[in-house]
Amino acid sequence: MIVSILIQCAVQPKNIPRLTVRFYREASGSEPVREWLKSLPHDEKREVGTDIKTVQFGWPLGMPLVRHVEGHVWEVRSRLPTRIVRILFTLEGPEMILLHGFIKKDRTTPRSDLDLARRRLKQLRSTS
Repeated sequence: MIVSILIQCAVQPKNIPRLTVRFYREASGSEPVREWLKSLPHDEKREVGTDIKTVQFGWPLGMPLVRHVEGHVWEVRSRLPTRIVRILFTLEGPEMILLHGFIKKDRTTPRSDLDLARRRLKQLRSTS
């Protein structure tokens, strides 16, 4: 079993995404993470987008780019020249759903940001 998984990983082409990426969508139709990303300066937006794409094509990944936060919540960890960005996401099958994005200012993830991701995950699961 393990050997077949390793063989599958070894022969899967690198140009085929392992995950599709989707933005969390509120009942109103807005996509808060997409809107937040659009507000970033161009260079930062490109860097964060590259990190998300790396996860999309390379999943499963670990540190330093991806960290399991808790339960069904993971984070993409982007280090920019002057600040740190986090994108909290969940997985539903082969789908990476971006729940929340924020600029990290402290060593730990702020409770308010984690709570928001949890609420969005709960909402997502209740409508699926």
